[in-house]
Amino acid sequence: MVRKRRTELPTAASGESSGSAPEATGGSGSGSGGGRGSQPPGAATGGNGSGGGRGSQPPAAAPQQGATGMGFQGGRGWGPQSQQGGRGGGYSGGRGGPQRGGMTSQQQQFTVPTEYRRGGAPPQQPPAAAAAYEPGSRSRGRGGGGRGGEQPVSPGGPPSKPISSDLHQATQPSYAAGGTPHHDPSEASSSRPAAESVTQQLQKVSIQQEGPPSQAIQPVAPSSKSMRFPLRPGKGVNGRKCIVKANHFFAELPDKDLHQYDVSIIPEVTSRGVNRAVMEQLVKLYRDSHLGKRLPAYDGRKSLYTAGPLPFISKEFKIILTDEDDGTGVPRRDRDFKVVIKLAARADLHHLGMFLQGRQADAPQEALQVLDIVLRELPTTRYCPVGRSFYSPYLGRRQPLGEGLESWRGFYQSIRPTQMGLSLNIDMSSTAFIEPLPVIDFVTQLLNRDVSSRPLSDADRVKIKKALRGVKVEVTHRGNMRRKYRISGLTSQATRELTFPVDDRGTMKSVVEYFYETYGFVIQHSQWPCLQVGNQQRPNYLPMEVCKIVEGQRYSKRLNERQITALLKVTCQRPQERELDIMQTVHHNAYHEDPYAKEFGIKISEKLASVEARILPAPWLKYHDTGREKDCLPQVGQWNMMNKKMVNGGTVNNWICINFSRGVQENIARTFCQELAQMCHISGMAFNPESVLPVYTARPDQVERVLKTRFHDAMTRLQPQGKELDLLIVILPDNNGSLYGDLKRICETDLGLVSQCCLNKHVYKMSKQYLANVALKINVKVGGRNTVLVDAISRRIPLVSDVPTIIFGADVTHPHPGEDSSPSIAAVVASQDWPEITKYAGLVCAQAHRQELIQDLFKTWQDPVRGTVAGGMIKELLISFRRATGQKPQRIIFYRDGVSEGQFYQVLLYELDAIRKACASLEPNYQPPVTFVVVQKRHHTRLFANNHHDRNAVDKSGNILPGTVVDSKICHPTEFDFYLCSHAGIQGTSRPAHYHVLWDENKFTADGLQSLTNNLCYTYARCTRSVSIVPPAYYAHLAAFRARFYMEPETSDSGSMTSGAAAGRGMGMGMAGGGGAGAGAGAGAGGRSTRVSAANAAVRPLPALKENVKKVMFYC
Repeated sequence: MVRKRRTELPTAASGESSGSAPEATGGSGSGSGGGRGSQPPGAATGGNGSGGGRGSQPPAAAPQQGATGMGFQGGRGWGPQSQQGGRGGGYSGGRGGPQRGGMTSQQQQFTVPTEYRRGGAPPQQPPAAAAAYEPGSRSRGRGGGGRGGEQPVSPGGPPSKPISSDLHQATQPSYAAGGTPHHDPSEASSSRPAAESVTQQLQKVSIQQEGPPSQAIQPVAPSSKSMRFPLRPGKGVNGRKCIVKANHFFAELPDKDLHQYDVSIIPEVTSRGVNRAVMEQLVKLYRDSHLGKRLPAYDGRKSLYTAGPLPFISKEFKIILTDEDDGTGVPRRDRDFKVVIKLAARADLHHLGMFLQGRQADAPQEALQVLDIVLRELPTTRYCPVGRSFYSPYLGRRQPLGEGLESWRGFYQSIRPTQMGLSLNIDMSSTAFIEPLPVIDFVTQLLNRDVSSRPLSDADRVKIKKALRGVKVEVTHRGNMRRKYRISGLTSQATRELTFPVDDRGTMKSVVEYFYETYGFVIQHSQWPCLQVGNQQRPNYLPMEVCKIVEGQRYSKRLNERQITALLKVTCQRPQERELDIMQTVHHNAYHEDPYAKEFGIKISEKLASVEARILPAPWLKYHDTGREKDCLPQVGQWNMMNKKMVNGGTVNNWICINFSRGVQENIARTFCQELAQMCHISGMAFNPESVLPVYTARPDQVERVLKTRFHDAMTRLQPQGKELDLLIVILPDNNGSLYGDLKRICETDLGLVSQCCLNKHVYKMSKQYLANVALKINVKVGGRNTVLVDAISRRIPLVSDVPTIIFGADVTHPHPGEDSSPSIAAVVASQDWPEITKYAGLVCAQAHRQELIQDLFKTWQDPVRGTVAGGMIKELLISFRRATGQKPQRIIFYRDGVSEGQFYQVLLYELDAIRKACASLEPNYQPPVTFVVVQKRHHTRLFANNHHDRNAVDKSGNILPGTVVDSKICHPTEFDFYLCSHAGIQGTSRPAHYHVLWDENKFTADGLQSLTNNLCYTYARCTRSVSIVPPAYYAHLAAFRARFYMEPETSDSGSMTSGAAAGRGMGMGMAGGGGAGAGAGAGAGGRSTRVSAANAAVRPLPALKENVKKVMFYC
């Protein structure tokens, strides 16, 4: 997984993808383009009534498809009257949120696609409603159907000509990815100041969300942090009740008086280790005297915490640190430090208690931080801290990972506010460390060969330099004197060629001579470069053979596939073993004896938390009526395709096969293709058994030439008959390097062809299960549907089936650690069918390095002809939903992956605002209610069966059953969140997904959202298993992963791959279902430069996806 693969891998993932090649996955959104998409420009669809709600407007042009009642009738919302009830304007300003409808009138002439545009004159402003943003009020908006307080977008006269999707591509803006696209809130009412910030609006709306009446939430200070997320709407009751254990340990809240002090150490040092040594010395010397017998906890930087006050407000101390004895008899060096400790604040535990009881709105972060630092103090001295984890070579066996790395075991520890009070979350963890080897041995392992046999190549040098830069070494040629240095680089010359000045007169001496004369050391490997240590201005040269790597250095760069596999083997533990290890860790940490925990009065339970859970039932799945089994009820999270046919089989009339694997003979490749075609046919597709051209075998280094000539040859045959090539089947070697990525890039952005890759090993085995899985992937790539939820087609899903609903998934994947310039890639997918909700269209764009907010959700730019033009990913996907279904979404559910807790506010404020603006840019007052849910997989909560031997409580892997949901005890004290384990385990311990609702205008019940999320997990296209996170989020992740292959790599001198891609100008890669309104950065975008917020460097556009590829789930 490209996205955030750190080298720390706490658990092995439960495998979910099909057994085929590592193809990225996505949603199809092929859509017939039917419905409204086919209307002539300018024709507005009719309303369900005669004439508009706003008196002055003439009735729209002849209502095409008036029967559906989905027209734009005045201010009346999009639904038929019966669905809208007496609500007039649908969702009034009272529902609020960032800018409901809030573009300004005159400045922004948003050009609206024909099917979203009203006929006639621009609408007038509705009367200003005093109740515009009153929290909780839902004004019913009578009179002319106006929506209380919402400001429509005034198009400022009809645009000069309707936009077609190809014009869309020609007008990509040059737009600074960092800034929020400009907007200008219009007046809300005469009695209120004109411009309210989005933050304030969100605040007002959200502080008093309906909650249990008993909870008197205290009002909070007006900052962006004070914006309340929705309160829990009660607990869920669906499903079979059971008890599970969680790796959370109850922590008793201390009743001590906590004080915080500022620490300044002069001279200032960057090393936390030195800071800690200084403070340790200070406590040793002065604890009983000046510190009033207190034992303080120190964060290693600027803060010190005590349980009760110190006997001074401010005090200065002098501390002397003495270097270790190096055994040379030379006097040891003393270092003098001045330490000033000064009272800063009292950390208030009273508010933390209020928060845990649900009587205060915001979590007092400072108090939590103090407790966290106190509990980390002792393990920090014992072990090697990395982030929130601690590692040691003595916490479990070291395992070699290859190329000079080894894995260390450790544990993760974090204090969390939960419904049961404070809880200490503890989990097992492993990560990669550099083996403490002599540098020569490290390099031998790194290059994996006898290094004395032949000289180093340039590639070898780059690899060594990359692996060793920043690593600490100690010298071994001076007896007991083990001075430590940090490597800054390698010399360009060999050791034997290196000389340096030994005196002021410029007398030069060679390194080889110097080492022999000074230390009597004969350098053996004089043909090797030296290590450069110290700074670049005054470099020191150290021959590799006198250096040994210092123990305890975590390897933070990217691991290769073999190392990842080795690390996964170490971390992969059955639930019972993992639970035992966690218990042993807690026992070993002996919190009851920890002097810091004692000092601060923190007591930690030694028992795992017992939590009430429920097991949600699996949904019924619909298959085609011509199969022997027309529907199916999955058992323990899985099922198969035996006796079933895909609910909508796709068609493959014309296909070809190219074989890039030397190990596969032509007759085997031919047989494999026949078997695959047969399996597709049995599964319900229309698949021509004969290929257009015979199987062609080619060399991997000629991928581009071969693809283009074979495609050209096939099209030469097909074009005269007016046919297209539907599919390319590719056979790849098992280890294919960049071949897979190159192939996908050429097919999808150059030839406009969907492809299915199959690895050599699977081609030989030709197992039925494998072929069935590949058939599932091919079907969605050519626009079919594999299965749908029975409840979806019988319209029984609450808050989805009643009105047209669009479900979005979004994710941002960042480059690997060590790649310091590659862009991040954002992907957004959205369902393109309703009521089925199984096909997803996707768009991606590149943005500034490590930027988490999705920059291109909404953007505006100046067009010389049309003025201000609005676009972006949300708008594209709303338009394509409309074209594919003939209806406009009246409800939005947005699943957002990859956001950490610290970024919840930022992401919600920015992205919800972008969704609002995108909706308003399509039609004045168009503001469908939004539910915004964050999906987290990177947390450390694990759930275990209460009894591992109870066959009814575990699956085959020993994990809890799929559908297990927890929304009590270990969840947030007041907010709407839950843990859901939706998949069956395969190996290791299952990690439940954590869903946290940040905004909910659809007023989901706990059961409603939990069931919807669990049921969607059974609709993932690539396998007949329920998956661990909701499919739209999964597809977004896969689309972003695929887009990395589209970036053109450049090799820089450091040997790292840097790649550029599109930021501000459109979606580089778009896939709009139905009418295909993708905003690929087409040729029309020209060579406009694109600025990026963080680095101010242009992010190069991704090549545009071809139109026919956009329309299908090409990334499956």
